[in-house]
Amino acid sequence: MIPEPFRRPALPFSLRRRPIPWDRQRPTWREARPALIAKALKRAQARPSGNWYVVGASAALAGDRPLALDVAGREVVVWRGADGQPHAGPGVCPHLGAPLAESPVRCGTLVCHWHGLALDGTSFAGWEPLPAFDDGVLVWVRLDEVGGEEPLDAPAVPARPDVARGVTAVYEGTGLCEPEDVVANRLDPWHGAWFHPYSFVDLTVVGSPGRDGTHDDAEDEEGKEEDEDRFAVDVSFKVAGRLVVPVRAVFTAPGPRTVVMRITEGEGAGSVVETHATPLGPDELGRPRTAVIEAVVAASDRPGFALARKAAPVLAPVMRMAAARLWRDDLSYAERRWHLRSTGRFPGGQ
Repeated sequence: MIPEPFRRPALPFSLRRRPIPWDRQRPTWREARPALIAKALKRAQARPSGNWYVVGASAALAGDRPLALDVAGREVVVWRGADGQPHAGPGVCPHLGAPLAESPVRCGTLVCHWHGLALDGTSFAGWEPLPAFDDGVLVWVRLDEVGGEEPLDAPAVPARPDVARGVTAVYEGTGLCEPEDVVANRLDPWHGAWFHPYSFVDLTVVGSPGRDGTHDDAEDEEGKEEDEDRFAVDVSFKVAGRLVVPVRAVFTAPGPRTVVMRITEGEGAGSVVETHATPLGPDELGRPRTAVIEAVVAASDRPGFALARKAAPVLAPVMRMAAARLWRDDLSYAERRWHLRSTGRFPGGQ
């Protein structure tokens, strides 16, 4: 079924005429078929990443401290050199093993706080740099040993609005699960209005693999572009009371650890939400941990949006708080999925 054209309201907001109680909205469990979601997840996992992992926000490289993360159990540090470019490498000092995550940056050089060994981002005493990339919103590090794929010179950064003309916020959270559980959550848009009624209402999935001329459930074609393997959703974002913002959004998975939600029609068309799942080291009980690093780049062609850009320092924390509220629930979803998988109790044995 091809989605019908979306009619953009004359004003940014709309007033719902007759709100439907949560328990009387249309059930979506029949459409949210486990096999459909599992096949979309499988295709996402088969797409190349070039061994690139998101480690944090570009803004975190400012100041005198490095950006640090354990990626699949490997300590990694990233800092900005004197030329403004990111440098990355192992987070273990090659001298006596000090945690470089706790060491300061001075004039573009990372200085170990134990004995003063200075690293400028080049090879030194067995310490080897890692490829790093700053896309202006997020910082990536390439770990060939972890990824095991054919390396790419740069990560495949999803298309975004012009950051200078938008409002950007980055949320970071951690869950007891694996990256695939985070991606599976995002490839299930049907749960939105049921699981997040405080944020979404009137949600209808108007296009999904097998319903809009792409990937049929009975087939698993190779080589399809991720923009053809998509989930299209008509949904209204709640503002206050009966006031909502109706949009059409499309979910795609351009890589094994990334899902992109793009507003294609309605207010803020072109705005994106990029969800990146980065594996961390296990917790003290050996359970897997995954970092969710989500970038929101909001844009609008309405003249009044210029005021929003000026208010970005105030809006960005509000956007992060909204993302945190959603991920409080969605991480419980992902953690539950991992728990059932790890104990062999996930429905259908998936």
